[in-house]
Amino acid sequence: MNSWVPGFSPGPAPDPWEAQALGFSFLGKAGCHQLPTTRCEASPLLCRRMGPSGLLVALALHLAVCSRPHRDYCVLGAGPAGLQMAALLHRAGRDYEVFERESAPGSFFTRYPRHRKLISINKRYTGKANAEFNLRHDWNSLLSDDPHLLFRHYSQAYFPDASDMVRYLGDFAQRLGLRVLYNTNITHVTLDKDPQAWNGHYFILRDQKGQVYQCSVLLVATGLAVPKLVDFPGSEYVEGYESVSVDPEDFVGQNVLILGHGNSAFETAENILGVTNFVHMLSRSRVRLSWATHYVGDVRAINNGLLDTYQLKSLDGLLESDLEYLALVKDSKGKFHITLKFLLENSSNQSADSIPLPQDDNDNFAMRVAYDRVIRCLGWKFDFSIFNQSLRLSSGTEFSKKYPLIKASYESKGSRGLFILGTASHSVDYRKSAGGFIHGFRYTVRAVHRLLEHRHHGITWPSTQYPITQLTSSIIRRVNEASGLYQMFSVLADIILLKENATAFEYLEEFPIQMLAQLEMLTGRTARHGIFVINMEYGKNFSGPEKDVFYYDRSVAHIEDAWMSNFLHPVIYYYRHLPTEQDMRFRPAQWPLPRPVAIHHIVEDFLTDWTAPVGHILPLRRFLENCLDTDLRSFYAESCFLFTLTRQKLPPFCQQGYLRMQGLSSTKSLRQHGVESRLLQDYTAMENSSRWLDDHSSAPGPLTQFLDSNREEL
Repeated sequence: MNSWVPGFSPGPAPDPWEAQALGFSFLGKAGCHQLPTTRCEASPLLCRRMGPSGLLVALALHLAVCSRPHRDYCVLGAGPAGLQMAALLHRAGRDYEVFERESAPGSFFTRYPRHRKLISINKRYTGKANAEFNLRHDWNSLLSDDPHLLFRHYSQAYFPDASDMVRYLGDFAQRLGLRVLYNTNITHVTLDKDPQAWNGHYFILRDQKGQVYQCSVLLVATGLAVPKLVDFPGSEYVEGYESVSVDPEDFVGQNVLILGHGNSAFETAENILGVTNFVHMLSRSRVRLSWATHYVGDVRAINNGLLDTYQLKSLDGLLESDLEYLALVKDSKGKFHITLKFLLENSSNQSADSIPLPQDDNDNFAMRVAYDRVIRCLGWKFDFSIFNQSLRLSSGTEFSKKYPLIKASYESKGSRGLFILGTASHSVDYRKSAGGFIHGFRYTVRAVHRLLEHRHHGITWPSTQYPITQLTSSIIRRVNEASGLYQMFSVLADIILLKENATAFEYLEEFPIQMLAQLEMLTGRTARHGIFVINMEYGKNFSGPEKDVFYYDRSVAHIEDAWMSNFLHPVIYYYRHLPTEQDMRFRPAQWPLPRPVAIHHIVEDFLTDWTAPVGHILPLRRFLENCLDTDLRSFYAESCFLFTLTRQKLPPFCQQGYLRMQGLSSTKSLRQHGVESRLLQDYTAMENSSRWLDDHSSAPGPLTQFLDSNREEL
């Protein structure tokens, strides 16, 4: 019996982390105002379960936890995503801290890519001065109000050097005064349940020095830092992308096998093509080219020189095989041979020079040549090791298991208040959009920030209210300028919330499209009178590794065929009511949204400039008018005057403009323009204006000006 703990009976010591979890649970009951030892009478079962070591942990935690620094928001990692969130929190005046294990931000880019050339484009010139439009083609800048923090000021190269990114991120953190704790490596994260916490619990962080921090919301922006390894006989001979030499001189006259068909594999091959005897590349799946899949994470043209030498039969080549079935054998000369695992397992003689090889039975086996080096370039995966099981943070499905499992709102499915940002959040749009890259996740991070602002601070999702007469122009402006809508196609969409009787609307930008059913709860906005969703989409059958995206007549130019557009183009969905969770779950295959009441495709444009009056604007306006059963055209004051005398219902433009004494003042040149464009009558040329008015005041038909063509209708 332990004399200093009443009623305590020592038992088997629990696991240290279990003891810590029990200690946190115990602290939740005891609170900081009482020592844990004084609570054993009230919680004898818990004390017995904790054992001596657990109780000691509880005592230690009592001292550490009750004095631990608290932050509303903790951000793990000072990479691009972490700094982007920090900038948004800083501007909003929130209580936050960024934890970075290295001495400066962007430590990933100090090592990777190994050959230092980024594949994110730095297009410095677009011919336009619109800053939002220019971000469509700036894949490296983070979002801020400081025009000096654009990446174009840090590099003139179209594909910049990684060191320029390190310098940029350092300046971004410094110029904005972001609060970053450098040289602070968070080694363990667990939960401390507390009903008064924002999410019903606090996140408890412990660094390498044992310092404990408490957070209400945890934002994980650590990226993918763990190399994906191979596990087959002989894998110990394989060199990793993270450590292999980048000096081409080390590969002169060698036969090299590279495991992988991604950008890191092709980057490595590109570096040594000119000095090796040959380079073979082996992976489970066929090579995926970004120009065919329209996915920026697939192999980019800047690295795919080996495809030329393979197809032009210059010794280099690509092969497909499941790596799990292979084995690597090293002979007495130090050369490596590829064999099959089952041949190795069934061989009674395990000497290096007598193991059976596939070419023993098939003398034209493709990989019968010996290799001097085998290099693994299989990418990275998320580091789950620092997260306690209490957070229930798990990996995704087979094809996205290198990422944590999260909702479309980027919140963990296992722990409320735990959000995954940046590259690690790419499971939401893996191989679909740009969420794993700076030019994509800078917008998803902003979306998460807006969700948090509403959830914890009561600030509704930013929106702008307009009269219904500006509906067409608002959509046209966004599809022609917006960068987030353009880069995060089919992931982030603009939402238009109609007001009662469709007299006005609210415009919400870049909302996570898969969370549409929860829009009211997540944004604080109401959707009672119908909504439009503006999305950017590729044609449904245009992207894929097997697709020929250069076939003749691949573009669609006719308005009536807009729904068949292949290239990225705007698509507008109309719903009378907000779709439900069930609607979202059972939407048609390959559709980003449930089947709407009406849908409109704005025909693709070679210049991605959707401002053609007849080809783009007129069909859109007619679609909106059909959905709303109203007239969205603009009218001259004289036309509105005639309508007030001859019609019972006026178009919204006349109701909201002319009748409220708003609009353009009439001038001689403006009147002449109206006459020449046939939008106004030339009264001076009429011999009997009163007769004209009598003839037309009772004329039946729709509310319309006198028009002879689509162009004049505009």
